[in-house]
Amino acid sequence: MKRTRICTACLVLGLLVLSKSSSSQELQIHYDPRHSLDPAGNARNFVTLYFQYFRPAPDSATTFVKPGSFLLKVQTDLNGENNNMGKSYLQVSQSLRCWKPRIYLSLQYSGGLGVTEPKQYSYYIVNTFSAGAEVPFRFKGAWLSSVLNFKWVPYARPSHDFLYTFYWWRGFFQYRLEFAGDFSIWTENKDHGDGTTPADPGKRWYFFSEPQVWIHAGKYLALGSKINMYYHVNTNEDLLQAYPSLAVRVKW
Repeated sequence: MKRTRICTACLVLGLLVLSKSSSSQELQIHYDPRHSLDPAGNARNFVTLYFQYFRPAPDSATTFVKPGSFLLKVQTDLNGENNNMGKSYLQVSQSLRCWKPRIYLSLQYSGGLGVTEPKQYSYYIVNTFSAGAEVPFRFKGAWLSSVLNFKWVPYARPSHDFLYTFYWWRGFFQYRLEFAGDFSIWTENKDHGDGTTPADPGKRWYFFSEPQVWIHAGKYLALGSKINMYYHVNTNEDLLQAYPSLAVRVKW
């Protein structure tokens, strides 16, 4: 555990140093009515806060180590009792290269925690460390990025798997309308070695996506919606779940 904490601190610190040039940051507030849409699977509707800092890859760089895109994302679900914080998630991603082809080394860390009722079932979103290749490109006015990583999750029985993520962003009507989002596909061990998961040597597939649309209502303000889509993320059942939200965003 001590080694994991040191690795986490070093990786996050290193990525923040590499990301020192500013680009854009945003705060999103989402109302998620998933209890109204699926009361059997969700205890309540709730508000989610997102803070995101993103710096795209520069068009050119003269240094030996050429930084690519950087992303810092913090998600907080106010789904606890009396609308208290119930879940918090952090993701930090940095890409870089020291060669001419625009194929970047991708580095990523994610982790978090959740509080449940009753409290004894609260949980960690276990630290995940990923490394691989990222290819950013443009197609018909859209900004796209394809990322294939190898990830390590330090469960009691560690899981070594692939993680594929695809990002997109496209502006319409002189950027008054934005269509953005990402999807991820990955695998993990069914057995985490902790006694609470089935003693099954196999892997389980996972899918998560968050397509979103934004309509600008001012220089900094936008109104929009996001659809959170899950497969095997919230339940082990072979069930695709989709929950839309209503949102407001401030970007500066």
